[in-house]
Amino acid sequence: MSTATKPNHIGYKIGRIRELRGLKQEYIAHQLNVSQQTISKIEQSETIDEEMLNQISKVLGVSAEGIKNFSEDAVFNYFNNFNDNSVNHGPFNNNQCTFNPLDKLVDLFEEHKKLYERLLQSEREKVELLQAKKDQR
Repeated sequence: MSTATKPNHIGYKIGRIRELRGLKQEYIAHQLNVSQQTISKIEQSETIDEEMLNQISKVLGVSAEGIKNFSEDAVFNYFNNFNDNSVNHGPFNNNQCTFNPLDKLVDLFEEHKKLYERLLQSEREKVELLQAKKDQR
């Protein structure tokens, strides 16, 4: 489906904004306390009730007016023309992160998990020593 053929297709715009924000229909559904199928139907609808649009806009972090005026071409033109050479150092290069933040988060989680397991093992050893001492009495 093309936005050129249906420029005011609100459901399509909601779906594209959701995708650009990296959100799943299930997440939106959970936030609105509706089913994923409901979100799917909304994204297939050309029009949407104003109250629901306002609720969805809050979840997407975009104003209702922003959804109504969304233009995929404008988004891509903005990012294609956005050049800020003042940030060309460190982990950022031309405003693009050179590492995957999720990988860093997973690494951090794994480090904490290992630390927790070591602490847990230490506590188990203490309990065994205390139990052995108690049994000797």
